[in-house]
Amino acid sequence: MEYQIADNSLKDRVILVTGAGDGIGRQAAISYAAHGATVILLGRTVAKLEAVYDEIESLGYPQPAIIPLDMMGATKQHYIDMVETIEGQFGRLDGVLHNAGLLGVLSPFDQLGEDTYDEVMQVNVKAQFLLTQAVLPLVKKSQDGRIVFTSSTVGHQGRAFWGAYAISKFATEGMMQVLADELANTNVRVNAINPGGTRTGMRAKAFPAEDPNLLKTPADIIPLYLYLMGPESKDVNGQCIDAQPKRKPGAAS
Repeated sequence: MEYQIADNSLKDRVILVTGAGDGIGRQAAISYAAHGATVILLGRTVAKLEAVYDEIESLGYPQPAIIPLDMMGATKQHYIDMVETIEGQFGRLDGVLHNAGLLGVLSPFDQLGEDTYDEVMQVNVKAQFLLTQAVLPLVKKSQDGRIVFTSSTVGHQGRAFWGAYAISKFATEGMMQVLADELANTNVRVNAINPGGTRTGMRAKAFPAEDPNLLKTPADIIPLYLYLMGPESKDVNGQCIDAQPKRKPGAAS
């Protein structure tokens, strides 16, 4: 499916992107800004966030903001304080892209370390739960609120050796569905994207022998990210949409 949105679809919207320092999060932030949004860049590596900030500024898009935050150690209070800062600075929040994620270690289930499991669940599930709870009051005030989660092919069908990551993505989809159902009669739409195999650092870590040139780039799949964040998707809720629906069966993401 070809996803289309108007060039100024996101004008005057404020959108928070987690994991905005590189990969899909970086591309999404730049693309949201290109369509008129004021983007809040959240991530743990300040230098990477500053590079994205500078690129958005150099292109003449709306001035972004940076929130350095390590989701591994962030507490409920950190997210509450973050939302107070956003409300104080911008007065609104129209969209959230949950893009930050941790792969962990690919290993047999019986060899999966408890520490690895806890770390993956902390970043991929609990941090998103706490952040979403914190932003909800502000997003609900938007006339056209959007919350977009990131799933995976292994969040649809569990796969050997994907352990904590697959489990976390099943949990992510469940969280999205619960929230979408609760907010069905509001102005907030909640969905998830399965990006599929994409040329990112996480993908390279999972498949070190793979030729990255055979994969789609973040820019190739970004139209879906724009569509689900814009007004054109007002009738889409509670869905997990594959950004690459024609990938061959068995291809991982």
